[in-house]
Amino acid sequence: MDKTSNYRGSFILITVLFFMWGFITCMNDILIPYMKTLFELSYTQAMLIQFAFFGAYFIGSLIYFIISSFIGDPIQKIGYNKGVVAGLITSAVACLLFYPAAHFHQYGFFLFALFVLGLGFTMLQIAANPYVAILGSPQTASSRLNLSQGFNSFGTTIAPIIGGYLVFHYFAASGVHIPYFIFAAIFLLLAVVFSVAKLPSLSAENEVVKGAGALRYSQLSLGAIAIFFYVGSEVSIGSTIINYLKEILSYPEMEAKTYLAFYWGGAMIGRFIGAVSLGSSMAKVRKYLYMILISLIGFFVIYGSTYLESSISLSVVIPFFILIVVNIIGFIIGRSLPARTLTVFSLFIIALLFTTVFTGGLVALWAIVGVGLFNSIMWSNIFTLAIDGLGKETSQGSSILVMAILGGAILPLLIGIAADSFGIQMSYLILVLPYLYLAFYGWRGYIPKKI
Repeated sequence: MDKTSNYRGSFILITVLFFMWGFITCMNDILIPYMKTLFELSYTQAMLIQFAFFGAYFIGSLIYFIISSFIGDPIQKIGYNKGVVAGLITSAVACLLFYPAAHFHQYGFFLFALFVLGLGFTMLQIAANPYVAILGSPQTASSRLNLSQGFNSFGTTIAPIIGGYLVFHYFAASGVHIPYFIFAAIFLLLAVVFSVAKLPSLSAENEVVKGAGALRYSQLSLGAIAIFFYVGSEVSIGSTIINYLKEILSYPEMEAKTYLAFYWGGAMIGRFIGAVSLGSSMAKVRKYLYMILISLIGFFVIYGSTYLESSISLSVVIPFFILIVVNIIGFIIGRSLPARTLTVFSLFIIALLFTTVFTGGLVALWAIVGVGLFNSIMWSNIFTLAIDGLGKETSQGSSILVMAILGGAILPLLIGIAADSFGIQMSYLILVLPYLYLAFYGWRGYIPKKI
């Protein structure tokens, strides 16, 4: 097998992980309204679901960072295969913990299970993201990561449809733990596959480096703050859309979750478009045609999926199609440059946030749903810009970036507190500041400097 074929097979296998953790992560957005009703929680209490899950990323990454500082990078020592297998087994155990949580009917036990699940995903994130980034040419790293993240978003797109049906309808009587039994089986199967798979070793240097050298790079330190704000903002919106639509339009949960699918589906479309826009140096006309084709396919995949479940009219979702056109214009303004595109998309999101806060009805609905389209390329672009030039300290840098996923624990909690005090709609004003910072990072903050 030649190197290209070996890389392609490894890329496909790793991308399966992106899909799975996208699907499971979005299940939290289903759990929040489910648990809020089941345990009669306030918004603040319900947001502890995201606090427990994403807080585990911080704890797990902090432990990883400390270990790498004192004894060297664990991924360099044990290899990608074993790191991924460890993450998968931990995730499977966490899913099985949903059974005793449901049996004892304890909200705290559910939070503990989600915390353990977050620890498993931490190891997967630390191993998989830099692996995809270095699995080929550095010039197309952002494109590859956008492609993998596109399948991650495919998972988050179908999770509200499939997961919402399972939780609110099919398994409503028997308990939420049944779907997580299925997830546990899938994780264990993937652990077996990865334990026998032969992933190519891509470490440029065999030396195991101790210390906290990755922190010397400003693009990484500022990038960690960018990851904190991006993840926290994206999760905050995804976590509250169902309740937001109940509040401003009186939509029931089964109807509101359809728009959650469009929110995450927008991220999927944007990431697949980004894989083309930020990738190869093909002719502009051909590139734009591919971007339009991907947009159309993505739109009808999302619409078709939601139609089968909810029979939603095509005329109802026309505003989403218009938002896709605006998204493509954003890519054109970004000129296929990761940093520039990051700034442009951040400014578009700020405009959408003001729209959803200061309008109402369907305009406010589609403004908040449209944020997903422009969130699409942020993780991939920030991640590749932040680890650029780190060399042998790339894995440690990755752990710092994954640690910054803590934003997914902190910002939703702040949104929950604000929603209890001022209503969900006004709480979205909090997110303007994070996106201003993201605009700055794409403008100046990403430029490499040694601290």
